[in-house]
Amino acid sequence: MNPPDDVNPPDEILHLALPDDWTTARADGEYRISTRGKTLDDEGFIHCSYPNQVELVANSFYSDLTELVLLHIDPELLDSEVRDEPPQPGSSKLFPHIYGPIPLKAVIATTWWERDDDGMWHRPHTM
Repeated sequence: MNPPDDVNPPDEILHLALPDDWTTARADGEYRISTRGKTLDDEGFIHCSYPNQVELVANSFYSDLTELVLLHIDPELLDSEVRDEPPQPGSSKLFPHIYGPIPLKAVIATTWWERDDDGMWHRPHTM
């Protein structure tokens, strides 16, 4: 895995999960949601972020929600490949994509995240 130039090699990557999706994953033993409303089977990979990208992603795609779960993932504990890729053709920013399910052992922490009073997602202080 090669992180983008604007970050140091991360100890973790992050995935924004809906609380119900995380509950299901804990019962199933692995996480298989790619992004909001799409599964790993639908997309072929799971969308993730580096810590400096997560606020932008939350505000872009989850602005109508009030609670998310940040999955803190140790890339070394994944069984699948992680590739840094643009979110869409022509984008210069790179985001980590996991090409397989996330085993629970790779989720080293979770942060229950609530949108702030100003209506925006601000990076949690615990990160």
